[in-house]
Amino acid sequence: MSGTYNPGGEGDPIESKAQLIAHSASGEKPRERWRIGTEHEKFGFDRAARQPLPYEGEGPGVRKMLEGLTRFGWEPIEEEGKPVALKRQGGSITLEPGGQFELSGAPLETLHETCREVNGHLREVREVADEIGAGFLGLGFSPKWALADTPMMPKARYQIMRDYMPKVGGLGHQMMFRSCTVQTNLDFSCEADMVKKMRVSLALQPVATALFANSPFADGRPNGYLSYRAHVWTDVDPNRTGMLPFAFEEGFGYEQYVDWALDAPMYFVKRQGRYLDASGQSFRDFLKGKLPALPGAVPVMSDWEDHLSTLFPEVRLKTFLEQRGADGGPWSRLCALPAFWVGLLYDDAALDAAWDYVKDWTREERACLRIGAARFALKTPFRTRTLQDVAKDILAISRSGLKARARLNAHGENEALFLDDLDEIARTGISPAERLLERYHTAWNESVEPAFEEAAY
Repeated sequence: MSGTYNPGGEGDPIESKAQLIAHSASGEKPRERWRIGTEHEKFGFDRAARQPLPYEGEGPGVRKMLEGLTRFGWEPIEEEGKPVALKRQGGSITLEPGGQFELSGAPLETLHETCREVNGHLREVREVADEIGAGFLGLGFSPKWALADTPMMPKARYQIMRDYMPKVGGLGHQMMFRSCTVQTNLDFSCEADMVKKMRVSLALQPVATALFANSPFADGRPNGYLSYRAHVWTDVDPNRTGMLPFAFEEGFGYEQYVDWALDAPMYFVKRQGRYLDASGQSFRDFLKGKLPALPGAVPVMSDWEDHLSTLFPEVRLKTFLEQRGADGGPWSRLCALPAFWVGLLYDDAALDAAWDYVKDWTREERACLRIGAARFALKTPFRTRTLQDVAKDILAISRSGLKARARLNAHGENEALFLDDLDEIARTGISPAERLLERYHTAWNESVEPAFEEAAY
């Protein structure tokens, strides 16, 4: 059987902003119910042509991948009669605009479970991909093919986004079609806990960007950045992206995030399975029944959830917190990203130590770190030191938090083992992107073609 997305418009109407605030607060959970959700994207490509996978056709394609994965118990979700996603046991596989495959993992208790999920998913993908002649690439930005060579997936919301993006930023299409990330979704216990975690996460997002910097190529050559993906996000849409400086102001909480979200322009409204173009329109007008795309109608909660999913700050609040600052990469770093944040945010002593570390950073310093990390990674200057020094300190805090959690695998090892790769990156100060560039200038003979073997899953 196949499923369909929520057709939209169902449920009780939203009558006040208080309901939107309550929606955020509904994510509060006691510590014993805190979970770890990991999302990671990867580029599919035709192994023979080394071109991106089209949705369908005679050769390897996205549709064949989705249909092949159903043998593992994934249930297809269709839009206009075409499979565009899969779901299974709390997790899902979705398509980004350019065909990037994203696993949105199930909420899990430990990082050991997270890594098993990652490994299992990659095994399944590899089995199907090998059969159809496809491969998958673990980088933060597509290294070779141009925007014009990248197909768009048959999801109506992406058509609306594609048409709107050039009106508000210069690199929105690059973000949509050519970037890949790894993200972590984590819980909070109350509003104060959310606020502290949001502030620590926003301040330290450039550290994650630097440690995971893995996108130094575009159009077959170096692009001048170590995390070009992170640079792209600086010119997508200033109304829905960035470091949320208001989160550090006194009195910040659910209401202030809701106000920011209300002021961010909409993309669409979904009704009876159809996407109505509401790009640039106001959710505040929607609350008043004055949305031009749907005159006289007022929103329901699924409309608000859809709107929240179209906001892209470095840390996003839904009914959990999404950490969004890292490039996609190899399997080991897919496990390391959640480890980094769980160690910092899920132990009280570690969270307090991290907040003490960043609480006197200024708005200007946080903004400069974001810009610097994209170009220079761990070599970014900060005060009298570098981001490498900061990363070492923060990783030590994260490791202490993971040890305090004392979640052991069958071999008696705690979750801190997942930080080993990051510790080595911080020790040397050499980002993954710099390792790739060194290969490009030596063993690769200034060609990105070897990336399709060496950076493939």
